[in-house]
Amino acid sequence: MDILPAIDLREGKCVRLLQGDYAQQIDYADDPVAVAKTFEQAGARWLHVVDLDGAREGRLCNLPVIERMMRETALKLEVGGGLREVEVIESLLASGAARCVVGTKALEDWPWFDALVHRPSCAGHIALGLDARENRLAVHGWTKELRATALQVAERVMEWPLAAIIYTDIGRDGMLLGPNIEATKILAGYSKIPVIASGGVTDLNDVRRLASLPLLGIIIGRAIYERQINLAEAIGVVRG
Repeated sequence: MDILPAIDLREGKCVRLLQGDYAQQIDYADDPVAVAKTFEQAGARWLHVVDLDGAREGRLCNLPVIERMMRETALKLEVGGGLREVEVIESLLASGAARCVVGTKALEDWPWFDALVHRPSCAGHIALGLDARENRLAVHGWTKELRATALQVAERVMEWPLAAIIYTDIGRDGMLLGPNIEATKILAGYSKIPVIASGGVTDLNDVRRLASLPLLGIIIGRAIYERQINLAEAIGVVRG
């Protein structure tokens, strides 16, 4: 299990949104690459990067910053936000991204996603992003809700060569309310695809509770920036 510190990018800066609301933004740093380096120094092996502009506009918008992170750190990057073109995804992987996270396009164009996941260049490197608000999945930067549930979608991809399912509870994301342990436990216990938990992690006790579940990783954002969680200590918890 890994801790994946999160960097959310908007206009080249490191920010956080409260409950995915673009009108509720907290600015943390003007230089996301410097932030990534501090995470690496704390012992992180992975970095979860979200292009918020890309998620909203449907295209990758912060590529220069992402490329700098890949060049200037040894971190494995998991990149999401606006990844809706095969060529862009393949280019990111060829440039050094370890995983590409696809959410909106996957849920709105299932045949396209099926073909993407099974491409030789992408198999094992695509993570399915499932973002839920009150058990209903949301897309387009969390601005549109669907009828499908995370469990229904997880069942459809059981045998696919996916790297992971990233499950985010939008209602808790960026709010420091604690993770949705029950929903995460149910999904992780049901899915054959490894699950990464995201949203609401507030303190080391939350990390310990999630570490007891069969997860591939835990994404932490705001709690690290506001020093409610020491990243090195959290990494120590999951590595035993």
